[in-house]
This record gives sequence, structure tokens and C-alpha cells, in this order.
Amino acid sequence: MELIQVDIVGLSTSPTSGGAYALVLGEIEGNRRLPIIIGAFEAQAIALELEKIQPPRPMTHDLLRDLFEAVGAEVLSIVIDELRDGTFYAKIRFVHNGRERQLDARPSDAVALAVRVDAPIFVAPAVMEEAGIPTEEGAGFAVSSGAEEEAAPEPPMSRLERLQKMLEKAIEEEDYERAAQLRDEIARLKKEQGQN
Repeated sequence: MELIQVDIVGLSTSPTSGGAYALVLGEIEGNRRLPIIIGAFEAQAIALELEKIQPPRPMTHDLLRDLFEAVGAEVLSIVIDELRDGTFYAKIRFVHNGRERQLDARPSDAVALAVRVDAPIFVAPAVMEEAGIPTEEGAGFAVSSGAEEEAAPEPPMSRLERLQKMLEKAIEEEDYERAAQLRDEIARLKKEQGQN
């Protein structure tokens, strides 16, 4: 399976998020974004390292990095390899005593470690296919002005069509947290309707 390499393209929150953040990963050789909802602590751990801010005491992810170093293990990569019931799963791939191994991890913890050890981040194609959101013009999202919409009334839309329009708008406004919620709702609705 050929994995898709991604990079961190954003970390955002909104006042209505209840303390949750959207970690936005973007394809290095593509136009899709993968928003993952994470907690405030993990978002802070990622942001501090990206900004190269040293907290007065080591954080949990610093401890994890130091532990890998102390036992002579090298982190090879992070792989977000599964999406099940709206929850992302990840693996930390590493080498210890000449043997490749992996640990299960939450994507937020795995990414917080990746930024500390400069390890590449990958996403399984099936996960990107299911949850990735295209962002470039011409990638299936139409941008139109409000005047054109008023001039030509559209036929009534289904719930699925309304959700997809809302998703397009959230992406256009770079509200990736809302886009992730809409993406999950669309997937649930398609599953109920027996669509793929």
C-alpha cells in the first residue's frame, strides 16, 4: 500500500468548539486536506513545537521523545491508517535494536511526537479517500456569487445536497473544524442511504 505523505497546514479553533481544535493535514503532492478534531492539550503541544517555544518543564510528548532517544529507538514515521466510526487511528513506526516495530497512538499524540523528532507523517489512501477534502478550484467545489443564485432559483435540494453545499462553503472559508463535522455527517447519511 502506497501511503500519502502529508504536512501540517493548519491548527484552528472556533469559539463554539468547546475547546476542540482542528488539526489540518495537507497532501504534499495533492490538493486534499484532512481535518482531524483534537483536544486543546494536544493542539498546544503541537503548536509549541511548531513555534519552537520551550515550556519551563518538559511536556508529555517531550518525555516520549526523550524516552525513544534514551532506549536507542528511532522514530521512522507516523501513519494515520484507519478511520472507524468517525475516529482516526494512527501508528508510530520505529526501529529498536535493528527491528521495525509500531505502536498504536491517537493521531494527535503521534503528530505531536512527529514534530519533535522531525518524522514524516503519512495517511493511508483509504482514509484520505474517505475523509480528505479537495481544496483547489476545479476539484469539484463550485464558487459562485450570491447574485447569480438569487437570479436563478434552484430546485429544492435533498438533505445530502444541502450538507454538501455547506461543506463547500466551510472549505471556502477555511473552517476545517466545521468541514470535518459536515464530512462525517455526509458519510453517516450516505451509509444510511446505502451509498458508497
